[in-house]
Amino acid sequence: MWKLPMGIGHSLRSMPNLMSAMIVASSVFGLLLFSSSVSAQIGGNVGGQINAHLNAGEFGPALALANNLPDPAQRDQMLAAIARAQAAGGAQNAAFGTAGSMSDDRLRSAAYNQIGSQPLGGWMGRGGGSQADFDTLIDLITTTIAPQSWDTVGGPGAIDSFPTGVYVDASGVMRRISFADGGRNLAYVRQMAFQSCGNQDVRQKSQLRKISLTRLERQTQALWAMGKPPTEAMKTLAGLQKVQYVLVYPETRDIVLAGPAGDWTMDAEGRKVSVDTDRPVLHLDDLVEVLRNAISQGGRFTCSITPRQENLAAAQAFLNESAKTPLAEGRRARESWLKKIRDHVGKQKIEVKGINPGTRAARVIVEADYRMKLVGMGLEDGVLGVTSYLDSVVVPPGAAPPPMSVLRWWFTMDYDALRATPIRNAFELRGQGVKVLSENEMLTQQGARIHTGKSDELNEQFAHSFSKHFQALATKYPIYAELQNVFDLALVSALIVAEDLPGQVDWHMTHFGDPQKYQVEVGPAPTDVETVINHRLIRRKHILAGVSGGVSVDSSKYVKRPAIQVDDYGALQAEHTGSAPEDLPDDAWWWD
Repeated sequence: MWKLPMGIGHSLRSMPNLMSAMIVASSVFGLLLFSSSVSAQIGGNVGGQINAHLNAGEFGPALALANNLPDPAQRDQMLAAIARAQAAGGAQNAAFGTAGSMSDDRLRSAAYNQIGSQPLGGWMGRGGGSQADFDTLIDLITTTIAPQSWDTVGGPGAIDSFPTGVYVDASGVMRRISFADGGRNLAYVRQMAFQSCGNQDVRQKSQLRKISLTRLERQTQALWAMGKPPTEAMKTLAGLQKVQYVLVYPETRDIVLAGPAGDWTMDAEGRKVSVDTDRPVLHLDDLVEVLRNAISQGGRFTCSITPRQENLAAAQAFLNESAKTPLAEGRRARESWLKKIRDHVGKQKIEVKGINPGTRAARVIVEADYRMKLVGMGLEDGVLGVTSYLDSVVVPPGAAPPPMSVLRWWFTMDYDALRATPIRNAFELRGQGVKVLSENEMLTQQGARIHTGKSDELNEQFAHSFSKHFQALATKYPIYAELQNVFDLALVSALIVAEDLPGQVDWHMTHFGDPQKYQVEVGPAPTDVETVINHRLIRRKHILAGVSGGVSVDSSKYVKRPAIQVDDYGALQAEHTGSAPEDLPDDAWWWD
């Protein structure tokens, strides 16, 4: 599914050379240099035997001896030496496989840098995406639609594939995507193509799928070193639809996310959703982005959609002037009046803080916020039990309509609690995770918005009903389920940092933690959106309302030790024991 323009593919195509240079530099200054003195490092007859096999080019026997070493540090040293010997002998794929079985992620990363100094593919600069070659289509669009507006000739516009339910135009304005009836046929073709390919095992339904973050990083890092993107299964976290548990296994160096999973497909808006439930699956890019946020900013990020002060002042002046004369009767007159107000208010400003505004995670929170406001203003249908603000307004005979003000609605986190085992090796997420808050803002003649800290009854009523019926709304509009997924991943990331789970399993995030290695896919950040404002006529009185707000995420209060409830019944510990990784192949990173 193409969104125009939704990426910066053109500007990143020079990145492979940069990445190659970085890897070469890492190889030159690396700490692991192959020599014939490995026997001295390991000591005893085993080191000498391995060295002799390497000098003879006998990699199989050398690997067998190295894998039987009881000391993990010595085993990693020998595997690094074998990997370098394999690479020097032209067996680069085998070298990557050997390096991938090293247990210390820092030594493994250094080994990858050395043996992968010449990337085999051109994916490096794309960070997470494997995509079809749409160069011909790009050329057609950029040479026929506003040719001087694209970034290839110095303009502000960009074009790339970036599946969401919104797109950003050449001026940075975010807009909703609309689909004709034929979109269903296209979605069906995509679904059939998706079901006929890929690993059928990972697409099987599972009540509780386990994803090891440490093993997943190892496998994505191995592909990166070979110049290949993550697989489809990796990018969708093996079809995981929700995080229920975070499980820690220091003995095997695993941090595990567990939850329901299954086959996935592409819906009409380009979202990857469950075949069984239509619920969006989780995304590796989102996890990496919020994990980096948790490390650097304590799990806090926001977005806001707000009208500009000078535009509000102009709208206020227009309302004052138009109030001096009665509004002409008729639908056409009302529509003309409302259009003039929208023109005065202008576009609203979008700001994202704490995460990269061009990432998928940022687009999710912005779109969810915008579409919630459409429901609140009666511009997009809600569900049973959710009534728009304007439809809730009642003007008794002789009473004045409510004054023109700016309503404020915003999403925030709402978990019941995290639950943990007494030894804190397993955690459970509990609660819906998302709610809507409200406030009434006063407007001055100069267009300044004054926070009141209060919400009138109707304003609060909408926010409460949206929160109460959130699951039904998330079923009807998958964007809200996507917001829930981002919130879950943000809470998981904050927990990982607060409990120092990486320290417990000796994980240093050498790939996911390094933006130059795992590069989250980005597109142009939206900066503006059309104003959300609506009008209603009740008893010949005109009711006008506008709205601002955003998304506010702060995971820190949920991961403080006193806030985490302890499970004394043993059910969570039993889940931990039953989910342990046992007898997994070296390349396995998920299991049921």
